[in-house]
Amino acid sequence: MIADAARADAVRAGAVRARVGRQGPVRAGVARAGLVRADVVRAEGAPGPTLVINRDHVPAGALALRAELTAVRQWLESSGRGAIRKIALYGTSADPAHDLDYRFVQCLPDGGFDFRSGCGHSMLACVVGARRGAGATRVRVANTGNGGDTVVCEPAADGSYTVHFDRSPALPLAGLLPTGTPVQRIGADPASVSVVSLGNPYVFVDATELGLRSRDELFDAGTEDFVRLLRLRAAAARLLGHPPRGALPKIAAVGAYRDGRLAVRAPTVPGWHPALALTGAVCLAAATTVPGTVPNRLARTAGCATGALHIETPGGAVVAAATPTADGAALRRVSVYGKRAHVVERAVALPWRIHVTA
Repeated sequence: MIADAARADAVRAGAVRARVGRQGPVRAGVARAGLVRADVVRAEGAPGPTLVINRDHVPAGALALRAELTAVRQWLESSGRGAIRKIALYGTSADPAHDLDYRFVQCLPDGGFDFRSGCGHSMLACVVGARRGAGATRVRVANTGNGGDTVVCEPAADGSYTVHFDRSPALPLAGLLPTGTPVQRIGADPASVSVVSLGNPYVFVDATELGLRSRDELFDAGTEDFVRLLRLRAAAARLLGHPPRGALPKIAAVGAYRDGRLAVRAPTVPGWHPALALTGAVCLAAATTVPGTVPNRLARTAGCATGALHIETPGGAVVAAATPTADGAALRRVSVYGKRAHVVERAVALPWRIHVTA
C-alpha cells in the first residue's frame, strides 16, 4: 500500500500543497523555496511505521501547532499512509554532549495528538533515518520533561542496535515510583498494580489477577481484557495528572509462566501492541530492580537472572538489562538489545512548501 501511495503522490501533491501550503510557516531571511521531505521508517516490533522529519530542514517551531499536524495527518490518510500514527522530528543537538535532539508526537484515535509521551522505536527510526554511520549516536529526548533524557543507540556488527537509556547522575530507585509506593490499587479495579516511570510511565499488573493463567491465555486475551486494562490506565492517568484519553501512562499485563523469563501483553494506540514498546522493555527491566513492585515479585517467582531480563511478547523475545549502582540503591542505565529498523520510503515530499536559508 505504501508503494501505491508513492506512485500516487505525483497526482495528489499539487492539489494538497495548494490547500495546505498557506498554513506552512515561513522562515525569515529566505533564499530559496523547497519541499519539506521526510522518511518513513519502521522499527521491528513497532505497531506501525514512523514519519521521520529532519528538523534542520524546516523552520524553528514547525509541526508544533495542531493545525499543521492535522494537515499532515489528513495527507497521510489521503495518500494511503493512514497506518502512520507516529511523527518524529530530529535534528542536530544544541547540546555538545549529544548528537541529535528528538521530539515525538503520537496521533490519537480521536484525531488529537499527544506531545508528552516518548517512543523508543520512533527514536531509533530517527537514528536510522539520519544515516549517521558506524558510531554510537547520543540522542537527547525532549518529551520527558526531565530536561532531556539521554539515549545512546549503539550499532552492532549484525546491523542491529543496542539502545541504552542512561541516567546521570544515577536515579535512586525511589525516583522510579511517581506515586511513591511500589504497589497499590487504583480506582475500582481490585487488581494490584505498580506505577513505574522510566522512558515512559507504565502501569504493570499481574496477568493472573486478570484471570490469565498461562502465557497462551495472556497472548490470546481479547476485548474484555483489553477494555479492563484501558480502564485501569485511565484511572492511573487521572492519578498522575494526565488526560485519561491521552497516551500516558502506558499499561502492560505481566506474567511469570516460564522459568527465567516474563511474558508481557500491552495495549497501544489503537489496539493490542504486536510485541512490546521499546520504552516498555526499558521500564519493565527498571521495575524489576525496585523491591515490592509487581515486576520485581514476578521476576523473583520466575527465577529471572540478574543482569539480563528475558521478555516474551506475542511478537517474539526481547532482552533488556538494568545496570544499578554498586550499592543497588540507584539505576545508572537500562539497555535493550537486538533492535532493528529499516527505511520504508526515503525523501517523501510532504504537502507544503517552506522557505529555507541558503
